[in-house]
Amino acid sequence: METAPNVTLQRNIQKNVETNKCKNKIPRDVEMDIEYLYEVIPQLSQIFRIIDKIGEGTFSSVYLAEAQMTDGLTRKFALKHLIPTSHPMRIAAELQCLTVVGGTENVMGVTYCFRKEHHVVIVMPYMEHQAIVDIVGSLTFEEVRHYIFHLLKALRHIHKFGIIHRDIKPTNFLFNRQTKEYALVDFGLAQGTPDTQIELLKVVKSKSYKGGGALRMVEDSLGKQKLVPLPPNTRNPAVHSSTKAPVKRSCPPSHIKHTKELLALKASRSVFGERNLNSTNSHKPGSEKVEGQMLKQDKDEVVPRKIVSTKRRLVSVKTALNDQKQKDPPVISTPSAQKPKPSAVSQSLTCSCHMTDRVCNVCLSRKQQVAPRAGTPGFRAPEVLTKCPNQGTAIDMWSAGVILLSLLSGRYPFFKASDDLIALAQIMTIRGSKETSEAANKFGKSIVCSQELPRLDLRILCETLRGLRSCDDGSLPAEFLASHHPGDVKRDVGSPANKPMSCSGSLKSSAELQEMGWYNVPDEVYDLLDKLLDLNPATRITASMALQHPLFKDMTDLVM
Repeated sequence: METAPNVTLQRNIQKNVETNKCKNKIPRDVEMDIEYLYEVIPQLSQIFRIIDKIGEGTFSSVYLAEAQMTDGLTRKFALKHLIPTSHPMRIAAELQCLTVVGGTENVMGVTYCFRKEHHVVIVMPYMEHQAIVDIVGSLTFEEVRHYIFHLLKALRHIHKFGIIHRDIKPTNFLFNRQTKEYALVDFGLAQGTPDTQIELLKVVKSKSYKGGGALRMVEDSLGKQKLVPLPPNTRNPAVHSSTKAPVKRSCPPSHIKHTKELLALKASRSVFGERNLNSTNSHKPGSEKVEGQMLKQDKDEVVPRKIVSTKRRLVSVKTALNDQKQKDPPVISTPSAQKPKPSAVSQSLTCSCHMTDRVCNVCLSRKQQVAPRAGTPGFRAPEVLTKCPNQGTAIDMWSAGVILLSLLSGRYPFFKASDDLIALAQIMTIRGSKETSEAANKFGKSIVCSQELPRLDLRILCETLRGLRSCDDGSLPAEFLASHHPGDVKRDVGSPANKPMSCSGSLKSSAELQEMGWYNVPDEVYDLLDKLLDLNPATRITASMALQHPLFKDMTDLVM
């Protein structure tokens, strides 16, 4: 027989669901997700009325809810439901980041946390905000200057505690245009520096966790608790406990019944309502194994191999890359500067593709280098794209530079690539191939590009894309105009071939652009942009140094 408290919970759930149906016209798939959340964590129905689902990412879903406070007022909250397969230590580390650094310096804090079995919901204050993709073309220069200033404040704050966010992008830095409020969110991918003050990030970075093994808490002979890795092929009891008994299924039968309907109705929703750029991300389990491959060949593709010399036993690979025309995008190979011993090929073989546009069998047979590469495509730093093992807070600064590049050019997203090598080629299109190769050498990588790409003037690039200058004045090199870069200029649809190319970056008139301050942009902002997009992480500007930049000389009272 069902107990009285359970009956009350069921009534609360039913009441909240019915209220939603009356007050909000929400899609059926969202309604089902809300019902499911009430079922897996019934305590929520006693406090919150979940209004809508406002975001969905790779590792979590975010819901908008409201609650009646003790003072009689109704407040809105954001409920972040973490996927049940998230590692318990990762969840605990995210919570510790929020509790230690959150609630100040433009970093979102945490209000409550609910847990039942392996379902966790983090409750945070809800902040009204606008999606950058909707307002990027209407922002004034002063708004852009204040936006990047407050982002740097948030980065300085978390970096001071030894936190590397690893997923800096506009969707994770909320902006309320009316109230001038800002909030950095989502520490689900955060890692710690060697001197981090977040204790659980030290555990996340430990060898046992980094190697993919699960952890469990045990007591030693002295009665002290400590974390130890589970044996290989052992399930994590915290995650898989629900599989031991049918009565503890993580997904109720009523929800399973609607799975097909849910998949048919559900559209791709990104976190906080913006476009989901994680569709090509590597967060999916098992994607790490294929991302590191330099060349991916179709099953039916026959690649002839020729042994050049039987004495030296050099091996080369002939691919379609050798037959490409110059108008094609540049071909990039990134062999490691430190050549490890091949695993599948005899150690006596010598690499024959260094400083060429080929990848030989010796390099293909090497064991893939393991390095953190979390983050969103388009915002990853060069050292992340090339799998540099030593990554620090500089990767967040690169992402901030990409955001500033988007805001100054009026193009969002600015970079959008399906894999790391294409992303690296797009960076070369802006920063130059020679400069990229030289920077890579400094952090232990060797990058070879099949054609030389010039370094672009950042002011000319941004002003051209925003529509402040003509595309045909010769300011931008032909290599950029002919590229397939997402931020390039395009010919009007249906226009004759000899018609001048048009810059579709801004639909504002000259008078409107003048009023918005885009004709009076100081050189300091492009100097800061250049320092943020420094290809070498060792010399890239830090958040503390950036806040002291002349661009913010009249905002020094806000820095402290």
